[in-house]
Amino acid sequence: MVATDLDKTVIYTRSSFGHPEPETVCVEHHEGQPLSYMTVTAAKRFTALASAVALVPATTRTIEQFHRVRLPGGPWPYAVTSNGGTILRNGLPDRRWRSALEAQVRAECATLVEVRAELRARVDESWVLRLREADDLFVYLVVDPAKVPDGFLADWEAWCRPRGWSVSQQGRKIYTMPVPVCKSRAVQEVRRRMLEAGELHPDARLLAAGDGALDAELLRVADAAIRPRHGELEERNWTHPGVSVTAASGIHAADEILDYFLGVRA
Repeated sequence: MVATDLDKTVIYTRSSFGHPEPETVCVEHHEGQPLSYMTVTAAKRFTALASAVALVPATTRTIEQFHRVRLPGGPWPYAVTSNGGTILRNGLPDRRWRSALEAQVRAECATLVEVRAELRARVDESWVLRLREADDLFVYLVVDPAKVPDGFLADWEAWCRPRGWSVSQQGRKIYTMPVPVCKSRAVQEVRRRMLEAGELHPDARLLAAGDGALDAELLRVADAAIRPRHGELEERNWTHPGVSVTAASGIHAADEILDYFLGVRA
């Protein structure tokens, strides 16, 4: 079973192409404009991987944002969106998973309303472009990274942690997330269900990939994992036993990641 993050792991915007530009295929349009791409090589390997293993996209994107992406090799019996807040089964949200998660968040975390109000009081338009709420689960800022005030992330994290929330910056986005909402828990639930249904061999290993701090727990719980040589985990010089790192950064890292998955399963 392979669980992989999408943005800046296997799909990329043009800013990650480098020079010379690789041959690519567009896998996402937004408001009629091309947005996200894979190299032709990565698209072929993704298709091959999807035909060989149980492949589960695992993304922080909302349901709507995930459905914009046309990954080669689909459709997907299972996908994880909203950073683990939603399990999609044949494209539809699993209500049982969401209800149990919401109950845990209510029991352990400050409310979304409280967190959003506190966050709004701490930011202003000089550096924040947008404040968004995602699937009634978490909030994120779209910011100008060069203008984020010194100490903002540390101060905001210090407020959030005792209230059961975490903070993570990935490029232009700063996520504020309830701690129980994590990809690893949702992926492990998908694995449990597939094993119970006989859709996975009992000895099947879990492989994973991701680039951000929100992926770290998923990489830790996997039997083997890989991260690209860029992103939040690279900036933190994050390592863990059993987690490999690509030689390439940018869009070409996806080629290596998919090669890794195909090689490990072989």
